[in-house]
Amino acid sequence: MKHPDTKTPKEYCHHILKDGLLRSPTLVYTMLKQVIEVMDLLDSAKVTGRDVADLIKSRGIKDVTIKTIKGEKGSTDFIKIKIPGTSGKMSGGDAPTLGVIGRLGGIGARPEQIGLVSDADGAVTALSVALKLADMQGKGDRLLGDVILATHICPDAPTQPHKPVPFMGSPVDIATMNRHEIDPEMDAVLSIDTTKGNRVANWMGFAITPTAKEGWLLRISDSLLDIMETVTGRPPKVCPITTQDITPYGNNLHHINSLMQPTTATDKPVVGIAITTEVPVPGCGTGASHPTDIEQAARYCLEVAKMYGRGLCSFYDQEEWRNITERYGALKHLQTLGNQ
Repeated sequence: MKHPDTKTPKEYCHHILKDGLLRSPTLVYTMLKQVIEVMDLLDSAKVTGRDVADLIKSRGIKDVTIKTIKGEKGSTDFIKIKIPGTSGKMSGGDAPTLGVIGRLGGIGARPEQIGLVSDADGAVTALSVALKLADMQGKGDRLLGDVILATHICPDAPTQPHKPVPFMGSPVDIATMNRHEIDPEMDAVLSIDTTKGNRVANWMGFAITPTAKEGWLLRISDSLLDIMETVTGRPPKVCPITTQDITPYGNNLHHINSLMQPTTATDKPVVGIAITTEVPVPGCGTGASHPTDIEQAARYCLEVAKMYGRGLCSFYDQEEWRNITERYGALKHLQTLGNQ
């Protein structure tokens, strides 16, 4: 087989299917094309947010914004993509808006590492969803609700020590990421993050977390589990998280990673999409991104977006939420750094 650079994404998909690397042709004709296209674009020392925006805009999406933010350890380009639904708020309707956030430290760790790092999976997934939604609109398929997608592009992020494997660092802090990635129009949030550097979520593929809202860890949404079963054809996987994981970075507590950090900056429900492996893999490792796993996670986000905009899936039970807060009160202090 020739190097993928010599083929179009569609031709490459056909070849990897022919070579037996995929089990089902369904994967080829859904989102693998977009995943490969995004990975190829991001695997560069020179890529910028503007390059990503140009790709998305070339597929017909107009509302794409880029903002370069400089931190103590470099700079990164935040990108936000707004895709209107037929009955979403952008069109004057009232269908709920789904937020999809690709959470990461950086897509690369140059000059320490050459190539796309494992930590890039969150960005790849979110951008693949955006590209697929753009392609769907070009073919006449629009979702009912709006979808807002956000991530950031940094090919030379720093790394930092962490056990059992090193973490990717970031040129900007978590609070800055939250400010630029969370949009007040989001009614619920899917937060996607590479979650390979642990020993509790040890399977290939992806998992979802319980819903986090205003300091509470709620029960896992049945409708989100149903969608996962449909997308994967397998029993759903759940990533175990703790109360510590839904508190902000900077409080000297252990966090599984930044997967749940968006919940510290919004009162909307947040569910993590953890991309996982069987053994701990460092976020700064290269050659560790698995296109088929990313494709399943991206396809899952797309299916949630379809159902959420139609009111056919929920992130939490509102009656149960009222009961919880009336009985036990608010836990919003867990969204802060707490006592110093």
